[in-house]
Amino acid sequence: MMEDVSMMMAYDAHVMDQMSEEEILACLVEEIGPTFTVPTNKSELRESRLQIMDEEIYMNENRRLQQASLRLEQENDSLAHRLITSKVALRNALDKVEDRVDELTKELFQTRHRLQATEEEKRGKEEEAAVSKEVFRRELEKAEQEVRRSSGIIVDYKQICSQLTNRLERQQAAHREELDSLKSVAKACSRCRHIVESDEPSVTQKRDNQEKASLKDQIRELEQELAKTKLQMVEAKCKIQELQHQKGILANDLQKAKNSWISKAFTSLRTSSGEGLHSISIPRDGSPTVGWNLHSGSLSGWSAKKLLRPIGDNR
Repeated sequence: MMEDVSMMMAYDAHVMDQMSEEEILACLVEEIGPTFTVPTNKSELRESRLQIMDEEIYMNENRRLQQASLRLEQENDSLAHRLITSKVALRNALDKVEDRVDELTKELFQTRHRLQATEEEKRGKEEEAAVSKEVFRRELEKAEQEVRRSSGIIVDYKQICSQLTNRLERQQAAHREELDSLKSVAKACSRCRHIVESDEPSVTQKRDNQEKASLKDQIRELEQELAKTKLQMVEAKCKIQELQHQKGILANDLQKAKNSWISKAFTSLRTSSGEGLHSISIPRDGSPTVGWNLHSGSLSGWSAKKLLRPIGDNR
């Protein structure tokens, strides 16, 4: 288009260079107010022909220039319309992007707040688990001490029973020897022989009955003490089993709480970092194209190895 205008201007300059000053003045006069004169000689006829030819050329060029100008104006209007449409679309897309950025910022703030609350809850659970472990350890130590004490008591009772049995046997043997010696002395006496011989069965039987009753009482007392000791041992074992069961329950609850916290943390981070900003592109046809460019955020700075550490490591 600009080449056509430059060619027309070059052509006009070339034509004006070929015309004389009189012809140029005549053309200007004709443009101001055309006068119709009848040529009288050949020079005037030639000038009139040139003037007519120049007018036709100028009219054609003017018409062509007007058409080119009209076309340029239409193209300019079209470009201006496309530019305005693109600006409006860009403004709308930018508003949407800003709204989305505000939403993502708000979600990020909420996610950070939830993460902080979850971390505080996790610390509370860990402290509670540590206290529970300490209480369980103390109770377990007490139960073990009770078991050791009960075992020692049982051993002592067995030793005492053995000593008492040996002592009783020695006393019975000594009494029997002393009684036999007394009997032998009484039998040697003629006046006491009949008394010893008549009282011997009853005294011997009475003594045996007393010894049996005493032994039965001692055995009964020892059995009662042994039963009490066994009962204490059974109670201690039951308490140990109950503490172990409570330990298992606490370990399961702590593991569930850790798994739940890890799941919530991953879900929150995945939700907050799973969306990005818009990307806007304008093709040649002038209509803007808005597309989302989403990239998930990295979690390289966060590790859950400490959370998955088994409970036994803290003992």
